[in-house]
Amino acid sequence: MEQLLEQIAICVEFGKINKLAPYPPDMKGQDGADELTGKALDQGISADDVLQKALIKGMEKVGIKFRENKIFVPQVLMSAKAMHTAMEHLKPSFQSGTIRRKGIFVIGTVAGDLHDIGKNLVSMMIEGNGWQVIDLGTDVKPEKFIEMAKANPGCKVGLSALLTTTMGNMEKTVKELKEQIPGIIVLIGGAPVNDNFREKIGADFYSPDPQGAVEYLNKLVA
Repeated sequence: MEQLLEQIAICVEFGKINKLAPYPPDMKGQDGADELTGKALDQGISADDVLQKALIKGMEKVGIKFRENKIFVPQVLMSAKAMHTAMEHLKPSFQSGTIRRKGIFVIGTVAGDLHDIGKNLVSMMIEGNGWQVIDLGTDVKPEKFIEMAKANPGCKVGLSALLTTTMGNMEKTVKELKEQIPGIIVLIGGAPVNDNFREKIGADFYSPDPQGAVEYLNKLVA
């Protein structure tokens, strides 16, 4: 059982989606996250164990390697694809409530900004760590963040920006979220922002990389 979970974690870490996937070359022809997750569930391993001991374990390694510049965006995307393929097998357990998510994370790129690669990486890493992610996309107005946060009490919110010209919209969004929903936790990220800016606008957390956001969120529910 432990060996099978370890194999799934390795598939996620190295982006081995299924048997037909040619990537990574040294795992060509081997079962991937898809087949191994199906096999684990068929053998009676619980969906929660697959999530906690294989998928989350694999994605945590991906996050750390990405932070340390040992892997880059294409490898992270392959790992995320492997993780999503395995997650498909777990969907019935999420829907039935057999597996409990750690919480809900609402994320979007702020109004006026159409960039989404950074946001997408954060979304994938956080989902891979057992959170339900609601991705609002790009060019998201403050009202939309507020509406979704009110519809999901207790959720955490992530704001992304890549342009210096949209930092003002990030500040406005944080201000309105805090006014409308006292106590809400807001995380920010993106190339032009830093911790000084976070402090200035009243957000709760800033990280230069996705893994920092994952670790912060996990501490909130530990």
